[in-house]
Parts: sequence; structure tokens; C-alpha cells
Amino acid sequence: MTQIEFEHIVSGIRSRLTGVARRFTRASGVGAEAEDIVQEALTELWRLCEAGYEIRNVEALAVKITKTVCVRHYRRRKLQTTTIEGSDFPDSHGASERIDTEEALKLRQKLFASLNDTQRRYFEMRNEQGLTLDEIAAETGRPKASVKATISQARKLMNEMLKKI
Repeated sequence: MTQIEFEHIVSGIRSRLTGVARRFTRASGVGAEAEDIVQEALTELWRLCEAGYEIRNVEALAVKITKTVCVRHYRRRKLQTTTIEGSDFPDSHGASERIDTEEALKLRQKLFASLNDTQRRYFEMRNEQGLTLDEIAAETGRPKASVKATISQARKLMNEMLKKI
């Protein structure tokens, strides 16, 4: 393929390639200009033509190369951070994990708010501090059976609240 033939073909498909690149840059937020992406794709297409690569459908190959260049630009972009409620997260799974953790913490606080002070204190001693029923009874001066019943009531109440949510 000569340069003149290549230019003639390119003039017919350039607008389609630009449309593909524009849609990609809008959807992905890649900072590259659509024209730059098209120019890079056409350069790669020209290199294939010069190398003697047999091209059956120039337009289809050009679109495929343009999409490949778009993906390459997307992958090359540097890791950016996004602010969510005053916290910076990398664009990865860390953000969703952090949000899940915060939601779990809010749910826990809501469930704990439904307990009375004694239930909350016993429940925290058992689950947060890892104390045994005997240790809680000794520390609070209450009988072991009473401590066990209070913790059981707290769990039951929290389970009922979870079912409502």
C-alpha cells in the first residue's frame, strides 16, 4: 500500500475512529485527547502496512487498533485518588473495603445503642476484651448465671434488630 492509498483510506475512516476514541475518553475519564489516540492508532496501522502485513479489512483493523490504544491509555494512567467523605482511597478494592468496614461499624454502633448499659458493658467485656463468664462475674460482683443471661439477652436483642434491618 502506498502512502497516497493509505491517506485516501484514512480520510474515509478517520471520523469513525475519532468517534470511537471520543466515546472511550468520555466514558473512562482518560485525560488523552481523542485526536491523539486516533493519530497513534493510525501510526500503528501505517507501520503494519509498511511491514507488509496482509490487511483484509482496513476499517475493522483500524477500529480494533484504536480500541487497543484506548485501553493502553487507560492502563497507563497513574493511580489517582478519589475523596469520599473526607478520606482518600486509591482506585482499587481498598475503597470498597473501607466503605464496607465503615458501614459495619455504623451498624454495630446502632445495634449497641439498642442495648441498655449493663447489657452493653457485659457484651463488650465478653466480646471485645475476651473475658470469660467467671472473670466478668468476678469483676462486676454479679452471679455467673446473671451475667450469662444478660449477655444472652443482648445477643437476642441484637439479632432481632438485624432481622429488622
